[in-house]
Amino acid sequence: MGIENNFSRTIDMAHRAMDASLIRRDVLANNLANAMVPGFKRSDLTFESELKRAIDTEKQRPGLELTKTDPRHISNWQQRDYRDVQPRRVLDYVSTSKNNGNNVDPEQEIMRALENQLLYTLLAQGESFEFSQVSMVLR
Repeated sequence: MGIENNFSRTIDMAHRAMDASLIRRDVLANNLANAMVPGFKRSDLTFESELKRAIDTEKQRPGLELTKTDPRHISNWQQRDYRDVQPRRVLDYVSTSKNNGNNVDPEQEIMRALENQLLYTLLAQGESFEFSQVSMVLR
């Protein structure tokens, strides 16, 4: 993998994570807006863990890979492309924190929103650093 591939891959992953962060912001805002609605269940967004699993499949080739002799056979290993990972909204049906069936804790949602904003800022700074490095090399 060349330098240009590492750079473009890093920038692409940062863009995808920033996009997921924007979607998560909307999900958290929806949770906060419905904090007093009876029976409302909070949602969350999964992206980072799925992205990590996809990246890990590039390194975790099994010692014994099974040969498929028929198209109906199931492979014991399949590399997953990180570009196929999409943010997924997940409803929390299990927990209930209020008597009316609502499970939104406004304090926790605000903490998650703050954490999400810090993650977005960190990703933006990381991208800025990558581009500054390229700019420095080109001078």
